[in-house]
Amino acid sequence: MSVVDALLQVFHGYVASRSDPVLRRFVEGFDWRMAERPLEPHSLPVLDYLNVLHPPVDGAEGELFSGLAAAASALHWAQTYNIADFGADFLQRYGWVELFGTRGHFVSDEMAGGFLMLGPDVHYPDHHHIAEEIYIPLTDGSQWSKDSQAFLPRWTGEIIHHPSDIRHAMRTERTPLVALYLWRGGPLAQKSIIPGRAV
Repeated sequence: MSVVDALLQVFHGYVASRSDPVLRRFVEGFDWRMAERPLEPHSLPVLDYLNVLHPPVDGAEGELFSGLAAAASALHWAQTYNIADFGADFLQRYGWVELFGTRGHFVSDEMAGGFLMLGPDVHYPDHHHIAEEIYIPLTDGSQWSKDSQAFLPRWTGEIIHHPSDIRHAMRTERTPLVALYLWRGGPLAQKSIIPGRAV
């Protein structure tokens, strides 16, 4: 079994182990038996932060974090935005990998899932998209805003739910953010809409 296969198994096991009703509704009926899509590994500068983070203390989040760290160099990391969107500094400290979905290592047209990484001192401004979204941080202390409300700290293992087209934003301080994400119910490859900017 490859490290990417192993990561999908740990990802699925982690999601299945959670009893949160919002998460259970989100993944209900999803078929986790997916064909593998051959993707070449692609690295990004933000991955350097993965090497200096300590795994979460909790067993479930710790196992998922360790699985990601073990597979990171075999994954196809990507970025949605460009310099014109948020600047060059943002791109040095931002990236995501789609483990499964329309572009991911495993094929699904129904749901996308993977991991987001933000380095320290990053502000990911307000954005929104049609797909409903769930995030689960695997690191502590990131700040999250939803529907233009105040930023609030979020912690490892918290379920963060963004309904369709709700504006949301994130920021980090000293600790980078690693978070599991799930998208469903909209275009799975849509570039997020940045309020006040042309699509």
